This record gives sequence, C-alpha cells and structure tokens, in this order.
Amino acid sequence: MSMAARLATRQSGLLRSAIRRGGSTSRFLSTAPPPKTLPSFSMQGKVCMVTGAARGLGLEFCRAFVSSGCTSLAVLDLTEKEASAAAAELTAFAQETNSDVDPETVKIIGLQCDVSSEQSVQKAYADIMSTYGRIDSVVASAGIVENYSAFDYPYDRIKRLYDINVHGAFFTAREAARNMIPQGGGSIVLVASMSANIVNIPQPQTPYNASKAAVKHMASSLAVEWAKTGVRVNVLSPGYMLTKLTRDILAHNTELQKTWESLTPMGKMGNPEDLSGAIVFLSSDASKFMTGSEIRVDGGYCCI
Repeated sequence: MSMAARLATRQSGLLRSAIRRGGSTSRFLSTAPPPKTLPSFSMQGKVCMVTGAARGLGLEFCRAFVSSGCTSLAVLDLTEKEASAAAAELTAFAQETNSDVDPETVKIIGLQCDVSSEQSVQKAYADIMSTYGRIDSVVASAGIVENYSAFDYPYDRIKRLYDINVHGAFFTAREAARNMIPQGGGSIVLVASMSANIVNIPQPQTPYNASKAAVKHMASSLAVEWAKTGVRVNVLSPGYMLTKLTRDILAHNTELQKTWESLTPMGKMGNPEDLSGAIVFLSSDASKFMTGSEIRVDGGYCCI
C-alpha cells in the first residue's frame, strides 16, 4: 500500500472513531484557522515614519508596518523621486495586503529628506504633521557604510558618515519627540548594527562601527531623558543581511560571503524580512514598557 493510501485509511479511521464517540469531525474536514496575533502588535491606526525607506532595510520596515495594519505612513529618503516611487509601491502593497480596508483610507506619502540637515528633517516632520496631525512610530533607518583602513579614510568621507549615521539619527529622534510629547508619547527606533557591539572582520570600517556604537548609547540616553514623557526609544541592531546592495557586492566577492557565514553561528546571512517581527514589536504597543533596550538580530554573531 502506498504512503498516500495509508494516510487516507488512517484519516478515515479517525473520522469513524470521532463519530462513534459523538465528537466533532470539523478538525478532520476543514483546515485550522490561521493563528491570531496579539492585538498589541497591530499597527492599525498608527501614523508611522521611516527614514532611508526607499530601498533596503528601510523599505522592509515599511512593508512590515503595512502588513501589520498601518495605512498612514511617511516614506523618507534623500531624493523625492525615489521616496515617491517607494510610497506608490507601498500603497499598492497596502491595498493588496489589507483587502478589507477602504482604499481611500490608505495614505502613504513619499518625502525628500536629508537626515544630515536639521532643517531638512524639521521640514519633513512639518509635512507629516500637516498631513496626518500626529506621529506615533518613527524608525531612523538612514545610514551608510564604507570600507577604508584607518590611515586611508578621507576626512570628508568620515564627516559625511557621521553626519548621516549619528547626527541624522539624533535629528530624527529629537524632532520625533518634539511632536510626540504633546500628544502623550510614541515609539522611536534607532537602527544601529551588531557593529555597535563587535568589530567586524575582515573589512576595515572603524568610523562605521563607532557611529553605530554612538547610536546605541544615544538611544539609551534619550530613553532615560524622555522616559516620563511617554516617548520610548529603543534600538534594533541587524547582523549581516542579504539586501539588494549586499547581494550585488557579494556577487563579486564570494569569499567574503563565506567568511561572514562561517563567523555567524547560524551559518548563514539573514534576509531583510527577518527583521520584520522585531521592528513591529519595538514600534507597537507590544513593547510599551520597554525603553532604552537593544534587540540584536544577527544569527548569534555577537555571542562568539
């Protein structure tokens, strides 16, 4: 008798036994309903904002919010064209994902923002408040990484990196808090890196590592400073993730990918969607008594 026939016979026997006992046969005749998520993880009704959101991890964070019910979202990136294109893509994704939601209620906008400029950040927040009237969850995801040895790192590249990674995170968080405090609070997530905790090898990237360590401690400091206002500040620190940019780089350097994977206890790199659960947790009411904390999603890299 084939495996399929044996399974069919077994299921038939279970059905007959259930009927003889007077029990329900529904669990044999229909598929189980999909598991339900705790209501506190929902982003429905929340106004969210993500910087560096036109591609990579920032875009994945936006998709995670939309998948969790968010229909009011501001997508910020360096150029308005790319931000608007991402917003259009996310609008279509929102209407497809939340089929029970009136398409007219989906309002996802793309805004130009240079996070290294305080004035540019302030203007973006003014546009968001004018559009939505409030802001509930902010993710500071904009950042860059470059690889130069310490002796060879050009000053202008170092300054640019710190302006985006450190000053940009600070400007984004400060303007978020200024708008959140009057409404009773909100969630801010600063995206750091496992590089805030370890030294990456073999690539040289001292300024990047230091910038992410600064972001991590910045979040702790702001969390304490704003703790009684209702504004929470936490950190998400990804490990090596297979974004489109990373894939393009590794396509020309397969040995580097092998090195990264061999140093990661799970033996592989992460996919951007592996961060979805963590970003929704930190941004939603599911983490409402959590501030000044870091979640590392690195396949165990920092454990060794």
